[in-house]
Amino acid sequence: MPAVRPLRLRPLLKLSLMLSLSASPLFAAVSYAEDTAARRSYQVPAGSLSAALTRFAGLAGVNLSVDPALVSGRTSSGLSGEYAVEEGFARLLQGSGLQLQPMGAQAYRLVPVPDGSSLELAPTSILGTTGLYDGDTYAGGQVARRGSQGLLGTRDFMETPFSMTTYTADAVKNQQARTLGDLIASDPSVRATNPAGGRYEQFTIRGFSLFNSDVSYNGLYGVLPTYTIDMEMADRVDIFKGPTQLINGISPRGSVGGGINVVPKRATDKDINSFTGNWASDSQAGGAVDVGRRFGEDNKFGIRFNGVKQSGDTEWDHQSVDREMAVLGLDFRGERLRLSTDIGHTERDTDAPQERVQVAAAAPVPSANDVRRNYAQSWSKASTNDTFGTVNAEYDLSDNVMLYGGVGARKSNHDFLRHAVSVTNAAGAFTVQPRDFTRDENVRTYTAGVRNWFHTCAVSHEVNLAASYFDMDFTNGGARYGTATSNLYNPVQTPTPSTAIRQDAKVYTENKFSGVALSDTLGFFDDRLLLTLGARWQRVKVDDWSDGIKGKTGYDEEKVSPSGGLLFKATDKLSLYANYMEGLSQGKIAPSTSSNEDEIFPPFISRQVEVGAKYDAGAFAVTAAVFRIKQPAYETNATTRLFGPNGKRQNSGVELSVFGEPLKGVRLLGGVMYIDSELKDTTNGAWDGNRAPATPKYNVNLGAEWDVPGLEGLTLTSRGIYSSSQYLDQSNVKEIDAWNRLDVGARYGFKVDDKHITLRANVENVADKRYWSSAGASDDSEPGLTLSTPRTYLLSATVDF
Repeated sequence: MPAVRPLRLRPLLKLSLMLSLSASPLFAAVSYAEDTAARRSYQVPAGSLSAALTRFAGLAGVNLSVDPALVSGRTSSGLSGEYAVEEGFARLLQGSGLQLQPMGAQAYRLVPVPDGSSLELAPTSILGTTGLYDGDTYAGGQVARRGSQGLLGTRDFMETPFSMTTYTADAVKNQQARTLGDLIASDPSVRATNPAGGRYEQFTIRGFSLFNSDVSYNGLYGVLPTYTIDMEMADRVDIFKGPTQLINGISPRGSVGGGINVVPKRATDKDINSFTGNWASDSQAGGAVDVGRRFGEDNKFGIRFNGVKQSGDTEWDHQSVDREMAVLGLDFRGERLRLSTDIGHTERDTDAPQERVQVAAAAPVPSANDVRRNYAQSWSKASTNDTFGTVNAEYDLSDNVMLYGGVGARKSNHDFLRHAVSVTNAAGAFTVQPRDFTRDENVRTYTAGVRNWFHTCAVSHEVNLAASYFDMDFTNGGARYGTATSNLYNPVQTPTPSTAIRQDAKVYTENKFSGVALSDTLGFFDDRLLLTLGARWQRVKVDDWSDGIKGKTGYDEEKVSPSGGLLFKATDKLSLYANYMEGLSQGKIAPSTSSNEDEIFPPFISRQVEVGAKYDAGAFAVTAAVFRIKQPAYETNATTRLFGPNGKRQNSGVELSVFGEPLKGVRLLGGVMYIDSELKDTTNGAWDGNRAPATPKYNVNLGAEWDVPGLEGLTLTSRGIYSSSQYLDQSNVKEIDAWNRLDVGARYGFKVDDKHITLRANVENVADKRYWSSAGASDDSEPGLTLSTPRTYLLSATVDF
């Protein structure tokens, strides 16, 4: 579980709709007659008013709704001693022209002292428990203000010296995102590199591979399903750009371009009863239930259940998907102790899953526009079965010290009957060699830490010390069958495999990662200047056996990776930042398509330098970043089929993103990324200066929503996606064309009796274009072309009651 700063657990920020505001410098007295019995000792250091209020509300165990504009730039002298709750707030607010307004049991909001002016606040939903961030949604509702940063806790994006976007549950619902691959279509820094109808999902961030194994669940790696992650389980999705080793430690597959964290759902103080019926073309139909309750004194106990069942045919001929998901979340929020656990199970069966298309050295790039049928054999299949769980805890040892920890585990069984697609000539011919492939995985992961807040003179400190341990073992096995031939443009149905001609070796691999991290965030000038310094010691131990014989490519290495970030709040609306981050990654494993299959390579180091700016206009925000990431480059030689390192690659780029509601009823979400990806130090200098394969220069995403005037509840949506051309190989000879995609949709919300109903309709790839959407990733062990998804219709109806 990402360690969430206790002083920010309960007082979550909610932007208010301001009609008019005039703050008085005088303080209005508050009566404490009914509050004296609840007096207790508090220690809140002097500093920014926002930090002081957040700290006090967290310790007092109350919920506080704050408009950031009201407290921006204000300071507090802090307090020390015994106070009742409202008395303590009054002391902190003294001279600020602000006062507390009750909103119910143990819930307050901050308002200006009345002076004849009017103030109208937007409705808020403020809840205070680990992993729950309702009430801090940014204007427009698609992005959250606060994101989870593992070791560094949960922070507002304007106080984060990194590039990060946190998508909300509303964004997931309104996009009708069934999997993580559907959701990332909104982010220009992220691209899917595997077919949507394939065996598994895989992505790139800033041009570098990100595998599902590297997607964390509440800060714990390796817990979520290996191949596809269902979005119905997610309350938030944090997308972090750049190496994340300081944040959560080394990831199982060593992703360096960034990280993704899925935040589980929690019960809210309001009962949740929701059912969604959904349909996707060709004939996929199903439903999802979402039920949540809180109970006990002060609603301390919570339970949340999400379940999904969907099955049917997709747009591709003889392809069908059957998926099931069940996730149960329990939590306890006490005065000092916070506990949560999540238990989940997912199953997914796919008939005729698509594969990436590999291109032989002598063959030209195939024409994607001429691929009109599913080239996967009807007998091919993918069956995945994952059971996972986590337990997380936080305990406030004192007003200034918090202990936290988390435990996670997963057991998975995967069974595939597949065939590679490697085009050998201009006519699109390829050989079909069926392969039965099984993979069984066991994961155990642990983290524990302590966080301490204190001041040295005028400097604030947030010191974090954490240890982590990750243990994953997996067994691969299978068999090969006789070959046949087919064609990319005119697929040929081949007989169902029956008699194996060769058994694959049974390969058993153990990965053990351990680490200790220390960081300190120093605040200067009332926390307007924040300096984060940290380092993580990491040990990577990998061993493998083939048919019981220990391999020669295992290793046991360690490294200390330093990181640092600097953020300056130039104004209340503008933050400037810079960071340097290092990461140690597990070595690559040679793919099944290479001549040295399953060879394990040593770990490698990646480095990033980034500078950026964030502008928060209240109704919308704009962020910009300039970055450079370096790491070794890998390739599968086109002639020898030998996989291994070949030089280095450097990705230098610029990102620009925008989100929010700049005009009432008009919401934007998207941005642009430019990457200059260069190869260096290749063998004999053959490819030096070339562009790294599978890395477009430009990615552009822009989504817009419009609430139709005069038709309350009706919203029209659209999204455009563009990627420029990409090379397939380091020689820069073969290239796929630039592509663009247009999605449109609409939703209509209304109420019948006491039931809220939302109807949604989306059309993805409206023009039904066929194109190669990705050439894989240049650091990927299995490169290949990804075919676009045909025009797809999505319909859903949600009933909240």
